[in-house]
Amino acid sequence: MLQKARDMYRLQKQAKQAKKELKHIHIEAEHRGVSVTVDGEQKVVSITIAPEVPREQIPEFLKDAFNRAMGKAQIVAAEKMQGVMGELGLGGGQG
Repeated sequence: MLQKARDMYRLQKQAKQAKKELKHIHIEAEHRGVSVTVDGEQKVVSITIAPEVPREQIPEFLKDAFNRAMGKAQIVAAEKMQGVMGELGLGGGQG
């Protein structure tokens, strides 16, 4: 029982560390001149729109770039957390 408590404490500590590290990971996605950068916690860091992007198409291109960036950020976060979970045999891998 005490070992399980220690394992859970270690898991919580590692999860907090992984979350801290995710803040410093930046993921960028671009679609037709619109670039969105998010961090590993899936928060927007920056948005850049090239001057040649037609004004009326900005919403569509922004949506596409944002969705791509968020998809990549979700993968990065999942991989980071999977590493933490795997250390205690809680990951979804084969075993």
